Amino acid sequence: MTPAFEKLQKQLKQLPGLGYRSSERIALHLLVEKPAQLPALVAALQEAAGAVRRCVRCGNLAEGELCEICADERRDGGVICVVEHVPDLVAIERSGAFRGVYHVLHGKLSPINGVGPDDLNLRSLLARVEAGGVREFILALSNDVEGEATCHYLTEHLPPAHPVKVSRIGFGLPSGGGVLYADSVTLKSALEGRREYS
Repeated sequence: MTPAFEKLQKQLKQLPGLGYRSSERIALHLLVEKPAQLPALVAALQEAAGAVRRCVRCGNLAEGELCEICADERRDGGVICVVEHVPDLVAIERSGAFRGVYHVLHGKLSPINGVGPDDLNLRSLLARVEAGGVREFILALSNDVEGEATCHYLTEHLPPAHPVKVSRIGFGLPSGGGVLYADSVTLKSALEGRREYS
């Protein structure tokens, strides 16, 4: 292969979820099978790079100061769902089960990996509480040591002058999943997150 092709493949391979074969297949598709699609893709990437930024309030993707969710007056601004990354927000939005607003931390605390409180989008979250009007935090962070540490840090640093209810999303068996195939952490979370059957 040519040096230019290898450079493109190397850049594609750095994208999440793409390995050597996938990046090679995409590069060949763009350069050999569908070269007419390449200019539109390049233009869309350049446009997005110039227009898309972080929402100043929540950290979601936005083209103005506020994202569409924060700017939507029909959303309940008193309930904030705290997530690690934008794809987590997208997944919850896709469910249609939440009508509050969000806050994207852009990661979770991980001292082993050198990620501390200053590396996350925490200050603006605490500022939202201090501004008033927040009734509840729903912590939708991953069910691992770093996720738990981040939840603990947040609850410990909430301003005492502004009491906020803090809840955690339930974890457990996926819909259609059986007990037999679940790992021990999932089973433990499912048992601890049980609720009264009616």
